Amino acid sequence: MLIKKRSLAAWALTLSFLSAPACIEAADLTAVRYHSGTAHDRLVFDWSEMPRYNVSLSADKRVLTLDFSDAVKRYVSKEAISGSRVESVDYKVKDGHLLVSIRLRPGLTYKLGKLAAPDRIFVDVMPQQSAVRKPVIPAKPATGTKPARADMKDMMPLDFDGLYTEMMAPGVAKREYVYWDDAGKISAYFVEADKDLYKVKPVLAKGRVPGLQTTSGMSDMTDAVAAVNATYFAGNGDAIGMIKIDGDMAGTTYYRRTALGINSYGQPFMGPVSYEGSVLLGSVSMPVSGVDCERGANNVTIYNHWYGSRTRTNEYGKEYTVVNGTVTAISDGNSPIPADGWVVSVHGTAAEAFAGVQVGDRGEITQELGARWDKAPDIMGAGPRLVQNGQVCVTAGEEQFPGDIRYGRAPRSAVAILKNGNYLFGVVDGRQSNSRGLTLTDWAKLLVKMGAKDAMNLDGGGSSALVIGGQVQNSPSDGSERYVGSALILTKK
Repeated sequence: MLIKKRSLAAWALTLSFLSAPACIEAADLTAVRYHSGTAHDRLVFDWSEMPRYNVSLSADKRVLTLDFSDAVKRYVSKEAISGSRVESVDYKVKDGHLLVSIRLRPGLTYKLGKLAAPDRIFVDVMPQQSAVRKPVIPAKPATGTKPARADMKDMMPLDFDGLYTEMMAPGVAKREYVYWDDAGKISAYFVEADKDLYKVKPVLAKGRVPGLQTTSGMSDMTDAVAAVNATYFAGNGDAIGMIKIDGDMAGTTYYRRTALGINSYGQPFMGPVSYEGSVLLGSVSMPVSGVDCERGANNVTIYNHWYGSRTRTNEYGKEYTVVNGTVTAISDGNSPIPADGWVVSVHGTAAEAFAGVQVGDRGEITQELGARWDKAPDIMGAGPRLVQNGQVCVTAGEEQFPGDIRYGRAPRSAVAILKNGNYLFGVVDGRQSNSRGLTLTDWAKLLVKMGAKDAMNLDGGGSSALVIGGQVQNSPSDGSERYVGSALILTKK
């Protein structure tokens, strides 16, 4: 929601919003998030329900005050907010009102808007000349002007109403598609990359598990041409999906779910995969419960270099360091992880089973995914499958996905292998007035329309983000980019 400014007094600029009925219960401010981007800084205020509020700007246009009536400041910021455009943010509770004062740096202006499900209010701070929002979809070329054939000859030949295509570089096409269905406006964003010029690679946030980073941050970290958020993750950054990078596992799931694999020749393939692992220490063998994740009760968890320098476990278990097939060290917890080996961390009944193991004993770790997957150096699992052999094929039930993923409209992300063999990353926005989101089936239909031969769903909702050339193309439903656990990137071969 874009709000225009108008003068109400000589000393201040005041805007009033009736965002809720006259009688409402006190709303809780549950979180405050801040992100500094290339074009603007964004503050996002998360609410238990949308409060009533007024906004005022001081005469020197340096202090923006948000006056939330009937609001309770349940959230207390632990870190001071300060950046290139926002100098400070202060809170004050007075007579049942929560006053939030945002001090802007000189020469800046702002935009304020609302987002629903969940209720959020955001403030964008930007230079004066950036106050006029650019359209989401660039204007189409004038009639008779088309990209040079040499630019498009290796891209999918798509041409339908609402689709805009722009060549960003040789072999890289950005596509934006806007249309309307029975729920309203739909805005979707895609990048297609020539298979002969570019390769797909899975990456971890900050290069490890657990880790949290924006998709654009991972794109910048790897100097990628494009990136899309990838698999599901826990709040601490642990992967909830199968990840294999450069031949080493970095995450597992015991559900049989769809994954994208890249073979040793750099060729992509897609299909269902599941993990089976076992640990042999001395003469005792037990199944692996997880890889590079938090150790659970009575579990066997294995850690490799993707988890960082240490296991960060407590002292209530036992850990065995394995290098070159031999147990080289035993400790109670927080063991150093060797660059060329593993740490086997056990707890409870698993610890009892391995109680007789000693330094020097045999140590073996076996991991099996299936012949084709075992040979693939890189795997990114997520799911469900959306498209198979050019046909809609949604396997959410078979892959045992919960209802919040299976049903309803939502922002979505996907990766596809196109009929011409090229790669496609895509997102569709949702939970916003300018894009209502899609069901899994409708998302699959759209991917077929974009030329997908095979496609799978990625983590969606507020995680959905597509980055091209370091810039986020869509409008994430959180109001700003979410910190996620992994991404798929496109880089030059």
